[in-house]
Amino acid sequence: MKALRYSAWVVVAIVGLVQIQSAKAQKTGNVSDKERLIGAWHLEHIDPAGSGGIPGDNPHPKGMLIYTRDGHMSVQLMYPTSAGSLSNQYVEDGYEASFGSYDVDEATHTLTHHVQGSNTRDRLVGKDLPRVYTLTDDGHLIIRSANPDEHWSVSWQHY
Repeated sequence: MKALRYSAWVVVAIVGLVQIQSAKAQKTGNVSDKERLIGAWHLEHIDPAGSGGIPGDNPHPKGMLIYTRDGHMSVQLMYPTSAGSLSNQYVEDGYEASFGSYDVDEATHTLTHHVQGSNTRDRLVGKDLPRVYTLTDDGHLIIRSANPDEHWSVSWQHY
């Protein structure tokens, strides 16, 4: 019985040390960008193409972005009913969804979404979508297209 009790304390101590080390790494900035990306993000703000950061008349969507530790991603955006007919390469009838894998290049602050599935089907499936990202000190992720012809920006915040 003593051995079991001792084992439980050892496990608790190890878990505590791991959590302390993880917290220290995050505070000292030793956490990689890929590690900081992992998790679920909610859409905070979107600057549509050509807006130059100036708020437009287009209603803002609700959205979620997920990056997994093993290199998978998923993004969904749902525009309000008033924008229901909105369609483009990414959006179909006011809804955007895609999933696949991703790579991070921390040296160039670029992440690339490799689209395996999308509600816009062949407009995106099979494409690699390079994105320029910024991780801010206050916990935001700002993503914009690496394509110089696309001028949108999206701000996300960790849940």
